[in-house]
Amino acid sequence: MELKLMRRMRTIKLTIGISLLCIFSYSGYGQSGKEEYHAIVETLNYYLDGGTNNDFSTLKKAFHDNAIMSSIGDDAYQEVNALEFFGNAMKPGPKSNRETYIVHISQTGTTANARLELIYSDAIITDYMNLLKVDGQWKIVSKIFFKKVLLNKP
Repeated sequence: MELKLMRRMRTIKLTIGISLLCIFSYSGYGQSGKEEYHAIVETLNYYLDGGTNNDFSTLKKAFHDNAIMSSIGDDAYQEVNALEFFGNAMKPGPKSNRETYIVHISQTGTTANARLELIYSDAIITDYMNLLKVDGQWKIVSKIFFKKVLLNKP
């Protein structure tokens, strides 16, 4: 029940968020803003699609070589190189059973951040990505995340 309610609320939030993004990204930013927005989405989708499909070569396109990933684990701060972590942890295999959403994107000049939701049957992971436009390409330079374990599994 908790997961169904959370999914319904996410759908409502996602619909509102996409509507607002469309209004702002297509009315006030001009052609350049649209192109930047779509380039950021493309980068985020490399991360999401690569993770869902256990495809490191796709996921790698999203990250800067020096990107870091930080979280709190076992009540302590943890920080790793994102590409090293995924390169070691990701193994070819079946597609992950998860839903992924780009909840929010904010961009100013050559900087951007995004909030992503990854919904599994037993957990919800919220990612906050910071991106920079490096050599003409949007790259994730840092990721912080939180994993909420669901008690009432469907």
